[in-house]
Amino acid sequence: MSALAREVAKAFAADGPLARSDPGFLPREAQDRLAAAVADAVEGRSALVAEAGTGVGKTFAYLVPLLLSGRRALISTATKSLQDQLFLRDLPRLVQSLGVPVQMALLKGRASYLCRHRLQQARATAQLPDRFAVRALARIEAWAPATRTGDLAEVEGLDERSPVIPIVTSTRENCLGTECPEHRNCHVMQARREAMAADLVVVNHHLFFADMALRDSGVAELLPTVDAAVFDEAHQLVETGVQFLGQIFGTGQVIDFGRDLLAATLAQARGLQRWGEIQAEVDRAARDLRLACAGPLREVRGFLKLRWDERGAGGALVEPLQALGAALRHAADALATVAAVGPDLAKLEQRARELAARAAAFEADTAEGHVRWIDLSPQQARLVESPLDIREMLSAQRQLQPKAWVFTSATMGADEALTWFTSATGLEDATTLRVGSPFDYAAHARLWIPARFPKPNESAHPAQVGRLAARLAGALGGRTFVLTTTLRVLPLIAEALREEAERHGHELQVLVQGSEPRRALLARYRDGRGCVLVGSQSFWEGIDMRGDALQCVVIDKLPFPPPNDPLVEARVRQLKAQGRDPFNEFHLAEAAISLKQGAGRLIRSETDRGLLVVCDPRMRQMGYGARLRAALPPMTPLDGEDDAMAWLGELALAH
Repeated sequence: MSALAREVAKAFAADGPLARSDPGFLPREAQDRLAAAVADAVEGRSALVAEAGTGVGKTFAYLVPLLLSGRRALISTATKSLQDQLFLRDLPRLVQSLGVPVQMALLKGRASYLCRHRLQQARATAQLPDRFAVRALARIEAWAPATRTGDLAEVEGLDERSPVIPIVTSTRENCLGTECPEHRNCHVMQARREAMAADLVVVNHHLFFADMALRDSGVAELLPTVDAAVFDEAHQLVETGVQFLGQIFGTGQVIDFGRDLLAATLAQARGLQRWGEIQAEVDRAARDLRLACAGPLREVRGFLKLRWDERGAGGALVEPLQALGAALRHAADALATVAAVGPDLAKLEQRARELAARAAAFEADTAEGHVRWIDLSPQQARLVESPLDIREMLSAQRQLQPKAWVFTSATMGADEALTWFTSATGLEDATTLRVGSPFDYAAHARLWIPARFPKPNESAHPAQVGRLAARLAGALGGRTFVLTTTLRVLPLIAEALREEAERHGHELQVLVQGSEPRRALLARYRDGRGCVLVGSQSFWEGIDMRGDALQCVVIDKLPFPPPNDPLVEARVRQLKAQGRDPFNEFHLAEAAISLKQGAGRLIRSETDRGLLVVCDPRMRQMGYGARLRAALPPMTPLDGEDDAMAWLGELALAH
């Protein structure tokens, strides 16, 4: 055991500083093991991949060794809200308990910080879509003079999807840098300066990878200076990495450019060119490209991921890409004639040329080892080219200089070697550790897989899921999540659920993903009575409903990756080319990880009790079902609906 590991063990002891500062603190053997492994990795500047079940206390298990080591560290987590939780709640509490002097910093992406220069422009030129946007801008204007950080998360009631946010924040493309009149007061630059001066910096995965690709947020400068890099919720790293390490060209970026062009030129170069016509040409070419990407799809609801060979192969997108490139170059040439007027116009010329170059890149063939696809939404099309995994990038970073690399999550693999994660990240040489949850799942949780149920590919399946969920939620008086693998079935399940509840006289509030922002839905669920929440992918993880707020989780079917997803197809081709079995090594492994995440919503504390229902008979009938059942926590299995209702009745009586 290293010297640091001994010091960490004292901190977690029954008479240690954590117990003294928190009367509710209890030593946990699983937490001690994880903390010791993190301490050894930090001390030895080695790599550790650790899976820690719910309730282990993994956050403190990696924070305590980092704080006691006195070494400089970077912590990356999955979302901005988890960043805030670490920085505003967990770290201050631990720093006080341990009595260690440490300077901390929080670093987010540009889109999180107010840009003073663009706020001034917005006052004069912004065209806001509705009264809600007008109110949001007024709220930001009232808050701006007093904020120290410029973090928009401080603005009370500001929806993170507000159309005002892109107007009052900067991007890599439109930032004026040292030419900006507000450069000295820039919140982004201030956050980066504080990060470079801090002992411990908290970032998120999106920012980490975006910076590796674009060198735009300060992480690339920060990473070589730290002694330890810790990635929490590391199961999301590969998915995030492949999204950010490639090239992206979006029609939304082009339309934003056109909006900025018109605002800046009418304010600073009115009458010197036909700016309205130039902007209209760019806008029309961007919309034509989106239409070409949509092809025969007249109406797009939600988000679609299209294979490149559905639209891009065979040259179907070459002509609209060339037309858009020509419109952008025309805009750049016009802007070049007035670039000397001010930095905004010079920056717009540079943006136009960069966008034209990006459009041209998608006319060429796909790079070796990469995959292309099209993200299509009602508003825009995004052309994406990405590597298939993050092995190469992460291996290159690990070779630059010796430091500790720690990756941890509640779900990292289905075997002791955590192969699902290590093979996609090039971490086969890392030390691996699995520490199980301290919760008594056998006593507190039940698993029911209905034997007689429509198969997932049968048309009756969604309605049957909804009807069953209504009966289960009715027995509990709500307190139920229905998790689906696709957005398509959400309305079908919700409608059947409402009808069945009404038929049985159950007073249930059915909350459906998409009807309100995620945060608002969760608040309504938590504060309401008789609530059932029907949600897809974004509700499978990152939600902590402790106590009896959530006592039944219904999963519609096994979460195998969609076979027609371009990334999935490319990975399957890669595995086949290597002579490996895609179903066992990829599809089954992915399903096991997602299933563990969904099931993880149910039991969140030592006293939680609940029922997990998986409405997919394949989990009982197929040979691979045993492997998927083994991936779940050791819940006591039930045989039929009568048993499930009896268990729910017991939970309802205790409520």
